[in-house]
Amino acid sequence: MLSPPPRKLGVLLFDEFEPLDVFGPVELFGNLPKHYTVSFHAPQPGPVTGAIGTTVLAEHPMGEDVDILLVPGGMGTRRHIHDEEFVGRLRQWGLNTPLVISVCTGSALLAAAGLLEGYRATSNKRAFDWAASFGTNVQWVRQARWVADRDRWTSSGVAAGMDMTAALIAHLDGDDTSRTVCDMVELEVHHDPTQDPFA
Repeated sequence: MLSPPPRKLGVLLFDEFEPLDVFGPVELFGNLPKHYTVSFHAPQPGPVTGAIGTTVLAEHPMGEDVDILLVPGGMGTRRHIHDEEFVGRLRQWGLNTPLVISVCTGSALLAAAGLLEGYRATSNKRAFDWAASFGTNVQWVRQARWVADRDRWTSSGVAAGMDMTAALIAHLDGDDTSRTVCDMVELEVHHDPTQDPFA
């Protein structure tokens, strides 16, 4: 019996994205090539400079068909959240994607794009009140390492994205697969999404 094709993970990049929001999850997904392929997307394909001077080549535009859309946080969210074209493109992309996930203040972008209406969600605790000011029908959960609500998964700040990713891999591909990749990168994860020492 043939194995299903790998799920396509599309990672949204923008100026001043937070590197660990991206590369924490990508480290886990990318070490499971039979399960996931990873592509980087930006409003305009080309080099994108994140926080601390990290520059990544995004070879794909926003909006391409993917199975999972990952939206990171970072200081760049503060500027892009007021960019109507960017937010509109994100909304259309998210509506056409089976599973949308975010790390840190990426959830604020999702909320501004209307992609969290009717969902539970969380965000970085240091920016929680700011993130929670977006959206009109979002149930923001302050004490949560991550929140999984149907086809929307959101995590707390930065490193919490790796805990969420490990849980998501377990959800999609089984506990053994998640445990194997976490052991591979020597990562000890939180397994309880309500365990949030930073809330």
